[in-house]
Amino acid sequence: MSEPALQPAPSAAPDPGPAARSPFVRLTELLAGLTPGKPALSLAVGEPRHAMPDFVGSVLAGHLDGFGRYPAGKGLPEFRAAAADWFGRRYALSRPLDPEREVLVLNGSREGLFFAATMARRLASPAKLARLAGGAPLVLLPNPFYAAYGAGAEAAGCESFALPLPAGGGWLPDLDALTPELMGRAIALYFASPANPQGTIAPRAYLERLVALCRAHEVMVFADECYSEIWLGDAPPTGILEVSGPDHAGVVAFNSLSKRSSLPGLRVGFCAGDAAFMAAFAEFRNVAAPQVPEPLQHVAIAALADEAHVSASRDLYRAKFDIADRVLAGRFGYERPDGGFFLWLDVASAGGGEEAARRLWEREGLRTVPGGYLCRSDAQGRNPGENYLRIALVQDVETTQAALPRLLAGLS
Repeated sequence: MSEPALQPAPSAAPDPGPAARSPFVRLTELLAGLTPGKPALSLAVGEPRHAMPDFVGSVLAGHLDGFGRYPAGKGLPEFRAAAADWFGRRYALSRPLDPEREVLVLNGSREGLFFAATMARRLASPAKLARLAGGAPLVLLPNPFYAAYGAGAEAAGCESFALPLPAGGGWLPDLDALTPELMGRAIALYFASPANPQGTIAPRAYLERLVALCRAHEVMVFADECYSEIWLGDAPPTGILEVSGPDHAGVVAFNSLSKRSSLPGLRVGFCAGDAAFMAAFAEFRNVAAPQVPEPLQHVAIAALADEAHVSASRDLYRAKFDIADRVLAGRFGYERPDGGFFLWLDVASAGGGEEAARRLWEREGLRTVPGGYLCRSDAQGRNPGENYLRIALVQDVETTQAALPRLLAGLS
């Protein structure tokens, strides 16, 4: 019996731009020509401003000779061993990761997340591609989503499709929307926990179901876990590799030192998981991706071995959300998130995300991101983030204490 014909690919959106354009470029366009009403303060970019670990300079100085060599594409063996060891300490894995076969260094996690879609298309089975009947494969995105996911899908020649949210509320993608028709066209699914920007942490059962659904339909899972070390409750988030079994088939976790260690300028990330994917990814990256200088990898090795600075930074984020709890209680739908460092506020009463961002800039000099710039519209033209505003609590505690009352004043 022949297989049933697949349905036409779902429409990505009547507004495709946000999948490929930087939200910060759009924000610059939105605020062009407007004068900040007070000294400018950026709460837009998720760039940690906490102090760097105090060992960074000495480690870097001790390995300066490494700048005189081309670094290996897959990373120093010592770095891959350090990353594998960190995964083993941080997560309850079914077995230790093999640093030679299952771990790669990245030039920041964004680079790896971007290129992952290209590799997913290259590795898609001939049978899966044949069922597309010449159509472009789908890459599934959460909504909101990090812009690199959509840009990577576009560069890979794929269509991107933003998954709907549950009808009953919540910000995790609706797994009931992963129908056989949709999954039959999909080759990869991006997912983040804690989510950016909502801070939602996926329960273990959710992750288990997600992995099972994707495996059943030959869909790669790319888990963006960059905010994994910024949790605001008592327990750390479950990692995707904790639920992917001993072989991690079809699953790759991405992480970096940017958020964990307040080192966004280091540009050192890493990925781990499916060994077959890693082998192909390493070969591809040897000719297509930027290498990571050896001295920077040595800084990352030291950072991965130290948890004291991570715990101290996490305490600072908790202190800033304690301030938000007091200042924003009962306002703009504020809820303390599970993790991450963003406020995700419902500013419909202030005219929606774009109007709120303009008002905050003109009245208070606060730079914030309209939530709609981080989302895709659905087939009916509804953007789930259009009434929201993202605020990054990346400044120090004192600056945050002063900024949040300005936020209220600008929106009143």
